[in-house]
Amino acid sequence: MSGKGIVLEEPSVVAIDQDRNPVAVGEEAKKMLGRTPGHVTALRPLRDGVIADFYSCEIMLAEFIKRALDGTIGNPRMVIGVPSGITGVERRAVVDAAKNAGSREVGLIDEPVAAALGAGLPVSEATGNMIIDIGGGTTEVAILSLDGTVISESVRVAGDELTEAIIAYLKKVHNLIIGERTAEDIKIRLASAYPTPGDEFPPLEVRGLHLMSGLPRTVTIKAEEVRESMDEPLSVIVDAIKRTLEKTPPELAADIIDRGIMLAGGGALLRGLDRLVSHETGIVTHVAEDPLRCVVKGTGEVLKNQKLFERIVNETTRNV
Repeated sequence: MSGKGIVLEEPSVVAIDQDRNPVAVGEEAKKMLGRTPGHVTALRPLRDGVIADFYSCEIMLAEFIKRALDGTIGNPRMVIGVPSGITGVERRAVVDAAKNAGSREVGLIDEPVAAALGAGLPVSEATGNMIIDIGGGTTEVAILSLDGTVISESVRVAGDELTEAIIAYLKKVHNLIIGERTAEDIKIRLASAYPTPGDEFPPLEVRGLHLMSGLPRTVTIKAEEVRESMDEPLSVIVDAIKRTLEKTPPELAADIIDRGIMLAGGGALLRGLDRLVSHETGIVTHVAEDPLRCVVKGTGEVLKNQKLFERIVNETTRNV
């Protein structure tokens, strides 16, 4: 919120009962993933950066708006970050969900632009800036200049796919079935994108269900195994970066070589990802100061600055 900074930070998870009434929203609902009784369902209303369940998304937004306003009555003006590659119909769904949840005016901003603003890149200048925003559902690769996107590519491979790759690997190699939360914990504690001497972690004990016997079992996995399991989704992200660089105009390419590539989003917290991108492209790669909050900080900058709002947000929302 303008003047207050970040007032709410919650995962986009909703728990609903059989009658579609909300049971929990946010962090409380996330703790229920994979642990609910038959009459309660914990779900993620957003998949691959777009709305997968309109009704539960509306419930979630209404609850978040209520918490953010902290009891004060109002119909806030909202700016929402969306993946650059989504369709007009998907953009319309975001606007409708926000308005139904109690917002009076909704503006959309492409996530790479918001991430670049939040990371402090000089996007208003006539120089090339390259940002890679790796979120939960999508990876956004963009070249920005003069408050606009010159080239962008959006791939629906990001943090969620890395988690799913770990689940698939343990099932295939160790015959162990684990849940999403366990896989995420493994990713945070053991995962790395590029081997670095002296940066190894001790093996981790993982508990789950054995595929053959159907009984609980514990296996020990190493950091190298986790890195191997994520090879495929990481190569999709690297390929998207290379494709974007291939299409970049020469003048902007020269700027990017000078300035380097900026990584943002929760996926940027993956150890060694900057080294992997640097190794594959030959360009110095930096991680933003607070990668997880770059997009939300960028949307905050736009809300504060009316000129920026009119120039960036209106352009993005016009075709909805």
